[in-house]
Amino acid sequence: MRIEDCFQLGTIIRKHGKDGGLVIKLETDQPENYYKMESVLLDNSGELVPFFFEDITVLKPNQIRVFFEDFSPRESHTLIGKDLYLPLSFLPKLSGKKFYYHEIEGFAAHDVNLGEIGTISHVIEREPQPLVAVQKNDKEFYIPAIDEFIESIDRAKKVMYFRCPEGLIDLYLQS
Repeated sequence: MRIEDCFQLGTIIRKHGKDGGLVIKLETDQPENYYKMESVLLDNSGELVPFFFEDITVLKPNQIRVFFEDFSPRESHTLIGKDLYLPLSFLPKLSGKKFYYHEIEGFAAHDVNLGEIGTISHVIEREPQPLVAVQKNDKEFYIPAIDEFIESIDRAKKVMYFRCPEGLIDLYLQS
């Protein structure tokens, strides 16, 4: 399995005690969906290696302590800082205006007033809100990924509909 076919679930952040336990910080809005996993894929220098859980204990909503099967507690320090992945198929299905960033790549972008405005190339994680990058010919422009600007998502047709403020798209395309 390739990293491109997976999502990052979290990172091993530290050891927990002397018995070989490791603490994983879960990078998800719904960590409870992953408290009873059987295995994960560990990124070992770009190669994904399956690791099976012997035990999982919830420490905090976004932190779990784990013990891996057939793994020496003396070696646990070698895994600190490693990222953990699961196949994209493990993600819960979303509906309505909720979406995964990878899910909308390649979708057509439509504005309810202007019609088709380009193709979504990627999403940029930025504070205070993420930005949807839209490509039109040789220009790239950005739309804040906020509920006020997202009208709807048609997953079957691979189209994301926006209701952008008047002039936002023109600002990018007229220069």
